[in-house]
Amino acid sequence: MKRMIWAAALAASCALPEAAQQYYADYVEIAEPRQPGEVFLPTVPADIPDTEQWMTQNGMIGVRNVNKPTLVPVLPAGPSTGAAVIVAPGDGFLGLAIDHEGWQVARWLANHGIAAFVLKYRVLPTPRDNIQFRDENNAARNGGKASFAPPGNTPPPALADGLAALRHVRENAAAYGIDPGRVGFMGFSAGGFLTRSVVEHGRADAPNFAAPIYPSMAAMNVPANAPPMFVAIAADDFLLLREKGLPLVDSYRAAGAPLEFHLLANGGHGFGLALGTKGKASEDWITLLHRWMGVIGMLEPKGAPKP
Repeated sequence: MKRMIWAAALAASCALPEAAQQYYADYVEIAEPRQPGEVFLPTVPADIPDTEQWMTQNGMIGVRNVNKPTLVPVLPAGPSTGAAVIVAPGDGFLGLAIDHEGWQVARWLANHGIAAFVLKYRVLPTPRDNIQFRDENNAARNGGKASFAPPGNTPPPALADGLAALRHVRENAAAYGIDPGRVGFMGFSAGGFLTRSVVEHGRADAPNFAAPIYPSMAAMNVPANAPPMFVAIAADDFLLLREKGLPLVDSYRAAGAPLEFHLLANGGHGFGLALGTKGKASEDWITLLHRWMGVIGMLEPKGAPKP
């Protein structure tokens, strides 16, 4: 049922004003881009064959059929705050929008003194043939059928990769020049689902702060001592159609956990860093995140004197 709701809502969200117009994405296969400093996460054997496929989707770089998780550090070139954020791109757990929901966000954070780590986590398999994938994916987004579908929640392999990323960053904090007590996790869409999951199930590995961006808005099982959370979603995002009200916000507040929530007037789903959305409410959302990180004390060393 959750898959049916997701597909129906996604089709509705992709519809253009004219009834005759439909969602269409073109996919062009590309070679794997260079990713300096890429670190393998040992949640799978290192010697298994690599199945991932790189492509552009309407000009934006993405990857699918990921079966070997990795982490790419994007570190500040100038002064560092000592804070770190793991960035999890989304795409329905069927691929990763690793450019505009990963690398671009990481560069913005690094340019503001925050060490960023782009997580390439495992996703569900999709057809190897690029034309078949394109046609089925476009059909599904227009209300048709496909041989694959997104899951209702975070798959266990993706959760294991997210927790492994948190452990890696903390265990190597000195090498990265960061404070292991100021490691956050943020994600977009499916990456937002994953962000919720590392909070719910992380226990000792849970992040020190979390920022799910246009995530599932369903209620959470909020653990004791849940970290501060920042949530942003646009009012015209299809994911809001899945719930009555804002159960994520209500459950976090009911647990007494610290939360900042932004219901942006518009911006749709998948705005990423919001490049090219000038004039929309989603345009500068990341500045709100940055301010929030400062407010909760994540941009200065613990014990630093207050001005």
